[in-house]
Amino acid sequence: MDHEERIIAPEQRRGRGAATRETGRFERFSRIGCSDGWDIPEEQRVLRTEVRPEQARTIINYVRSPDLPFDRSLNPYRGCEHGCIYCFARPTHAYMGLSPGLDFETKLTARRNAPEVLARELSAKRYSVAPLAIGTNTDPYQPVERDEGVMRACLEVLRDFRHPVAIVTKGTLIERDLDILAPMAAEGLLRVGISVTSLDPDLSRRMEPRCPAPARRLATIRALVGAAIPVRVMASPLVPALTDPELEHILEAGADAGATSASYIMLRLPREVADLWQTWLEEHYPDRAKRVMGHVRDMHGGEVYSAKWFHRMKGEGVYAELIAQRFRRVTRALGLDEAQPALRCDLFRVPPREGDQLKLF
Repeated sequence: MDHEERIIAPEQRRGRGAATRETGRFERFSRIGCSDGWDIPEEQRVLRTEVRPEQARTIINYVRSPDLPFDRSLNPYRGCEHGCIYCFARPTHAYMGLSPGLDFETKLTARRNAPEVLARELSAKRYSVAPLAIGTNTDPYQPVERDEGVMRACLEVLRDFRHPVAIVTKGTLIERDLDILAPMAAEGLLRVGISVTSLDPDLSRRMEPRCPAPARRLATIRALVGAAIPVRVMASPLVPALTDPELEHILEAGADAGATSASYIMLRLPREVADLWQTWLEEHYPDRAKRVMGHVRDMHGGEVYSAKWFHRMKGEGVYAELIAQRFRRVTRALGLDEAQPALRCDLFRVPPREGDQLKLF
C-alpha cells in the first residue's frame, strides 16, 4: 500500500491537522486499513479525542540544549489536540508506540498526578531554583485542559512555592487562570509568550485546526496585558512563502495588543514531521509546495531539516538572513526589541505542610 492509499478520508478526520496515522519509527510492523472482503459498506467513524491517564514518576524535565534560554520544562500532557501540522513535538508520540500523525492529536495522555509530583520535586533539599518553562513541547492550554485542569493545578503549586515560570501557548484558556497569573506577575514570577502563526483565519484553521482564531489570540494578549502580565508575541513558526510575508503584520498586531517583546522561529521539520507536513502542503497548497520546500532546503544546507545547535531554529543562508533582517528592523521600529524582564528566583520557598514543625525564630 503506497502513501496515498494510507491517507485517512477527510470526513473521518474533520478538524484534524494530519492526514495519516503512519506507524512510529520504532515499530517493527505498520498498521494499515484494508477491506475484509465482505461486500458490505463499512461505517466511516469520525476520529474522536481519547484521553488516557498517566501516573508520572517525575515531572520536571531537565534540558541540556545549549541554544535554549531555559534548563528545565514541564509538560502536563503528552500529545496535543490543537493538531498543528507543523508541530515539532509530534515525533515524541513514537516513543509510546503511537503515530506522530493522527494519534498525536487524538490519543492524548493527561499526567493527572503532575501537581503532587511537582510539589515533591520542588521540596527536595537538593533542588536549585531556576525559571520553569511550560508549553515548549505540547500546549498546556489545549482544549482538554478545560476538563482535566492539570495545568491550573500545577500553577497553584508554583504559586505556593513562589516559583518563577515562563508559559508559551496558543490557547485562550489561559485567561481562566488570571487569578493565579496576575499576582505571580506582580511579584516578578511570570512571563507569557503567545504564538500567532498567521492573521489569516482560513490558513490558520487549515494549519492549526483546533487552535483559537488569530483575532482571539490577539484578544488574549490584551487580556493578559490588562492584568499587568508581560507578554511576548511569537511569530512561530514562520513558513517560507506561506506565512513569512505576514511577519511585519503579525508583530504590528501583537504590539497593538500590548505585547512588549517579540520572537520568531522558522518552520522545523524533524523526523516524521517532514512527511506529514509535505502531505498537508500538497493537499492544501499544491501551487506553493515546491516553492515552500525549496526555501526550507535552502535554509538547511539542502536537507529538509538540520538539527545543528544555534541554527535549527532560524536556519542559515540568504533567505534565513533576509528574514532575520526583516525581524530586527520591524521590532526596532515597534519597540519590541527589548527582552522580557528576568524572572525572580529569590522569592522561592517551600510552603509549610500540615503537620510540619514550625520554627520558633
